[in-house]
Parts: sequence; C-alpha cells; structure tokens
Amino acid sequence: MLTKNVGTADRVIRICVSLGLAFGAYKSAGVPAIVLWVLAAVVMATALIGWCWLYALLGLSTCAECKTDGPAAPPGNKPD
Repeated sequence: MLTKNVGTADRVIRICVSLGLAFGAYKSAGVPAIVLWVLAAVVMATALIGWCWLYALLGLSTCAECKTDGPAAPPGNKPD
C-alpha cells in the first residue's frame, strides 16, 4: 500500500508544474516534446495519487496531515 507523502501545497505546485511542462510539450516537437509529455504525466500522476517514489526513496514527506506522532490510542482511552 502506498502511504501518502505529498502534501496539499506540494500537490498544487506539482499540478502547476505539470501544466507548464504539458504546454512546453505542446509548443515543441520531436524528442523534446516526448520527454516533456512524459515528465508532465509523471508529475501529474504524483500530484493526483499523493505519493512520490523519490520522496519514499529519500524518506521525505510534505504531507502534514499524514504524519503521526506514534501509534494511535484506541477510541475512548483518553490520557488523564
């Protein structure tokens, strides 16, 4: 199972970068266009999925809502 490691702000930035790469691919031709299309697709996929293989490899995460401070306490057991 993929654990999310891309936060909301990071996802928005990735979508913008992906759209910029796609525009660059649209305006170019040949091998550069293919490379830009592939990069745009990969960046968009990581934004939509919320998981980045490079972040996972490096042990990074920008997902503040996904971080935990340890094991969750069972419901109903509040510390005094």
